[in-house]
Amino acid sequence: MTESPALSSPDDSSTSSDGDEESPRPGPLWRHALWVAGVTVIGVGWAWAGASFRVGPDDYGLPLATEGEVRPYLVVWTVTGLVVATGVRAVAARVPFIGPEVVVLVLTFMGTRHSLGWRPEPPALGAMVAAALTAAAIWGALALRRGLPDYRERVASGG
Repeated sequence: MTESPALSSPDDSSTSSDGDEESPRPGPLWRHALWVAGVTVIGVGWAWAGASFRVGPDDYGLPLATEGEVRPYLVVWTVTGLVVATGVRAVAARVPFIGPEVVVLVLTFMGTRHSLGWRPEPPALGAMVAAALTAAAIWGALALRRGLPDYRERVASGG
């Protein structure tokens, strides 16, 4: 007797995506797009809100958002966050990847928060964006390498 196609076998853990932190995240494109947009907006929004007030003395920590136009910095970091989130989510959809949202949140939050506090010139802002993209690319490459079957076999065999 065969099982119903709706039921999966207990040893078929590679296709389950029922909230397991370290499982690939297959699914419809709209869910990935919603995740990318949501995580980016949360990271940029927290940084913008955090730049509005300071906890502690004035000479400690990041400066408050300086006077002037904030929109260009918010746009730059929103676009950067979307690119980072898209790359990280693409990796997480293929290999087990713990906490992909943390990578995106940290990179977008810190980039936005630093930009709003110090208002860097375009070359420095470009370097910050390049550093965020590079960090996400390295994180994704390490996750992809770790997710390769050959690598998992070497680690399991102790070699």
